[in-house]
Amino acid sequence: MKRLFVCFLMSIFMALPVFAYNELPGKGKTARPARATWDTGYFQEALIRRALETLGYKVKPTKELQNPLFYKTVTLGDVDYWANGWFPMHWGQTPKNFKKKAGIYGTVMPSGGLQGYLISKKYADKFNIKSLDDFKRADVKKAFDTNGDGKADLVVCPPGWGCAGIISHHLEVYDLAPHINTIKAAYAASMAEALAKHKKGKPVFYYTWAPNWTLFKLVPGKDVVWINVPKILPKENQEAGKEFMTVTGLKGAVSNPTKMGFVVSDINIVANKKFMDKNPELKAFFAAFSLPLEDVNEQNTKMKNGEKSKADINRHVDQWIAKNKKQWNDWLELARTAAE
Repeated sequence: MKRLFVCFLMSIFMALPVFAYNELPGKGKTARPARATWDTGYFQEALIRRALETLGYKVKPTKELQNPLFYKTVTLGDVDYWANGWFPMHWGQTPKNFKKKAGIYGTVMPSGGLQGYLISKKYADKFNIKSLDDFKRADVKKAFDTNGDGKADLVVCPPGWGCAGIISHHLEVYDLAPHINTIKAAYAASMAEALAKHKKGKPVFYYTWAPNWTLFKLVPGKDVVWINVPKILPKENQEAGKEFMTVTGLKGAVSNPTKMGFVVSDINIVANKKFMDKNPELKAFFAAFSLPLEDVNEQNTKMKNGEKSKADINRHVDQWIAKNKKQWNDWLELARTAAE
C-alpha cells in the first residue's frame, strides 16, 4: 500500500509544469555601455558591466564620451546606457527629444554629485567659521594666509574647468576678492600640498567635488568640514537648479541645511528607452543598484595612488563584491525574477 501511495505522489509531481529558473536572462543579448571622461565614474561602469556579464549579456567595449555627446548618442540609440548622469545639472546638456527617447532608470548615489568648500575642522571650531563670509575677518585671514599677502589661501580648480567660473562668480558677488587668494595650479598637486599641511596641523581651505579621492584622504566631519556660501546667488546657468544648491543632511557640514553655492545632483543611470523596454531584468537591476559615496571615494583614492589600469579596476570590483556579497546577489535575484 505504501509503495502504491509513493507511486501516486510521483505521478502527480511528474504531471506538474516545470518552471525553469533563468540564471542568464541576458544570454543572446548585447549591451553597449558608455562612460564619462572623468575617472571618478569608472568604478560604477565596471560594476554594472560585471552584473550584465553575470546575467549573460555580451557587453561591448565601453565608449568614453563627453556629456553632451553621450546624451545625443543615447537618444539616437547608438549606445544603451551609462551611470554618469548628474541631474539636475546635466539637463541643460540633453537634446530636445531626450525625454522621448531616453530616461533615468536608477540613482546610484542620491545627492552624490556634490561641489563645495571645505576647511580644517580644528580651525572651523577654533574660529567659529560657518561660511565664506567669515574669511573677511582679520583673524581668519591671518590663520589661513600661507604666503603673507594678507589674504586667506584657497585651493580651487584650474582655469577651463566648469567650476572655475562659478568660483570666480562667488568671489565677485560675495565681495571676497580682497580677502581670498585663489591657488589655481594643477589641482592634484595643490591638494597633495594641502594634505601635507593638514598632517602638520596647519589649516587647509579648498574647493572639491564628490566623488573624489580628497574626501577619503580628508574626511568630512573628522578632518574637515563643509562650509556655506553666505547666501544663494546663482549664476545665470545655475538658475534652473537653484533649489538644488542647498542640501540637507550632509555629513560633515557646519550646518543643516548647507548652502553649497553649487547645484547638488543625484548620480543617475541613464539609458535608451527602447533598450530598457526589451530588458526588464536591467530595469530591475538599475532601479536597485546603489553605492555609498564613501566606497566610491575609497576606490577613487586607489586610482589616485596608481591603481588605475583595467586589471586594477576589475580587482576593485572583485573586492567590492566580496565585501557586499549578499547585497550583490539580491540585486541579481531581482533582475532574474523580473525577467521571468
